[in-house]
Amino acid sequence: MSIEIRKVTANIGAQVLGVDIAKPLDEETYAALREALNVHKALVFDDVHLDDAGQQAFVRHFGDLTTAHPTVPAVDGAPNVLPVDSERGRAANHWHTDVTFVLNPPQASTLRSLVLPPYGGETLITSSAAAYRQLPEPLRQLADTLWAEHTNDYDYAVPQETVDEAQAAARAQFTSITYRTVHPVVRVHPLTGERGLFIGGFAQRIVGLSPAESRKILDLLQSYVTRPENILRHRWSENQLVLFDNRITQHYAVDNYDGRPRRLHRVTVAGDVPVGVDGKESYSIEGDAAHYTSVAA
Repeated sequence: MSIEIRKVTANIGAQVLGVDIAKPLDEETYAALREALNVHKALVFDDVHLDDAGQQAFVRHFGDLTTAHPTVPAVDGAPNVLPVDSERGRAANHWHTDVTFVLNPPQASTLRSLVLPPYGGETLITSSAAAYRQLPEPLRQLADTLWAEHTNDYDYAVPQETVDEAQAAARAQFTSITYRTVHPVVRVHPLTGERGLFIGGFAQRIVGLSPAESRKILDLLQSYVTRPENILRHRWSENQLVLFDNRITQHYAVDNYDGRPRRLHRVTVAGDVPVGVDGKESYSIEGDAAHYTSVAA
């Protein structure tokens, strides 16, 4: 069968038909998927029959794998697989790009459905390239010059007194190693040359500005990222895998399923060091992620 790419929305997302990702990909098929990912930013594969080993084998076509996470435990016996499990907390219900608090965040992420609630539990994925294109010219010129500090020790915006013992333990695990990295607010995609707003929940401060000033600017830029027309709202079905370009998207796990069981498995691809419009690279302030990821060329 030939590969068919069906666009899902104007700015992001496509459904992929005609490829069995449980089998090794030939060069032509890989090139077609990479091009589709460059164009559509997020790809949906239906009726996939993969276990953890199969998911990892598919993802390895796109580069070296990271371990599951810099601080959060992996699936038992699968160090490259992160369980995204409602029973372990629902901290991903904020807009973010995966692991931007390290120097070279993953270039791509995959999520595979295992256990789904009877309703809700969608994953929202948004195009930060579309957001950048929609900025008025004065804002675009400003954003091109800005750098932001990203950290895993971020403000959850949840009063401490509302956090139960399990949530407190999860937070402690997440921040067991503190990471602080400075990235360009506008990142240039290394394959396409597109510019995208590289911010999200881990971006806490604009370099040179106060926290209050930073928050106003970050919120303003983020409002373009989260415009409805830029978002793919993916309603999960059984045996699905979603692949998205972590360099030029953000995502959000919607907590609207009344605490019912929901479990996905995540596998990510090692990424390069982000580069801004001036050609300068991101730099690390605190935290060594060598145990988590190699640096992609």
